[in-house]
Amino acid sequence: MVELKGDERIDFLLAEENMRIIQSDQVFAFSVDAVLLARFTSVPRTRGRILDLCTGNGVIPLFLSRRSQVSITGVEIQERLHDMAVRNVELNDLNDRLEMIHGDLKDMPKVLGNGRFDLVTCNPPYFPTPAHDKRNENEHLAIARHEIYCSLEDVIKSCSRLTKSGGKISLVHRPGRLADMIELFRKYQVEPKRIQFVHPKRGKEANVLLIEGARDGKPDLKILPPLYTHKDNGEYSDEFREILYGK
Repeated sequence: MVELKGDERIDFLLAEENMRIIQSDQVFAFSVDAVLLARFTSVPRTRGRILDLCTGNGVIPLFLSRRSQVSITGVEIQERLHDMAVRNVELNDLNDRLEMIHGDLKDMPKVLGNGRFDLVTCNPPYFPTPAHDKRNENEHLAIARHEIYCSLEDVIKSCSRLTKSGGKISLVHRPGRLADMIELFRKYQVEPKRIQFVHPKRGKEANVLLIEGARDGKPDLKILPPLYTHKDNGEYSDEFREILYGK
């Protein structure tokens, strides 16, 4: 039996009815963005290796383990979140395929080796680091949301170095950073290949960006149809409900 600590709880992993996940509102609970990235990204099915940076409690590796049979590694800098991720692997009996590393993503090319992965995913901190008096008082949430330990450039540079030539890199971020992301992708030899915008409903600006690139790829960018998370009446759209809960 996996031990729970403090205010932790065990939740169902949405559509994955046979999977559970340890979470805590005071430490880490996964967001819809993680679900969207896990569904959006291309995955190697039976051969290769996957790496997830900023893995939190391991939610993206858990989702991807249902889409792929390859080994998956997660990296998390916060010790408490890494501990949750390790226990989530154990909780779902995935120790044979999933490994969680406690460390800084900037160190991973040296630790894990350059060009070792067929897919690298990341749901990074979205926001610039505010002044100390304007940060969330909860250190765990502040680190997860703000670029305290890594900038967007740090993320993309590490993703590029860790990915094989021809391998995929998939990120979720805010649409306002699209120009920065394309510029940094190309700076580090990653060619943008697929983009999808997620909107809260029709007629509203996108609030989530999903982007996938290929290491050393040739220019050929596809813009996928937009995804709307809600209907006009406030209910989940049929497509989004299927992403969350399955058919």
